[in-house]
Amino acid sequence: MFNIVIFGAPGSGKGTQSENLIKHYGLFHISTGDVLRSHIARGTELGKTAESYISKGSLIPDELMISILADILDNTPEARDGVIFDGFPRTIPQAQALNTMLAERGAKVDAVVGLQVDDEELITRLLKRGQDSGRSDDNLETINKRLEVYHSQTLPLQEFYQKQGDFLGIKGTGTVEEIFDRIKAAIKEKCGR
Repeated sequence: MFNIVIFGAPGSGKGTQSENLIKHYGLFHISTGDVLRSHIARGTELGKTAESYISKGSLIPDELMISILADILDNTPEARDGVIFDGFPRTIPQAQALNTMLAERGAKVDAVVGLQVDDEELITRLLKRGQDSGRSDDNLETINKRLEVYHSQTLPLQEFYQKQGDFLGIKGTGTVEEIFDRIKAAIKEKCGR
């Protein structure tokens, strides 16, 4: 089982590079946001529990997120060869819980692809995305708040994964192909794949 975490600020290109990683390595994509929305739409027990937190503006508890991910890993045959985790973990406790959950299944995080883009470029990209897609959360005020949260809550994960020896810092500017070539080279050097 080959597992990758994709990591980076909003607008760093995680979605685009996730698609490339999925195709290239044959990974199963787990986007925690998509998973939660699906459970809520289907009215499952997990969805009802998740919605009770989301409707109050609260974060989903780590234990609930881990149980959702464990359910996917245990019941999705396509996930058995490897997974790309997109949007999870976001905190060090989540990263520790992910390590434990994978170890219980005889697996581990093989690489953490960290897309590194400066804030000025991120803001430009997100404003453009908002204009092109009409996404209401891609406005300057919300973008600044999201970047603040990223820097204070999620960025400490970089050091956590660096200490584990799993973090691959990737320059996230240039063409999509150039960035993906950097990712492939870093994964090949670290994992031999």
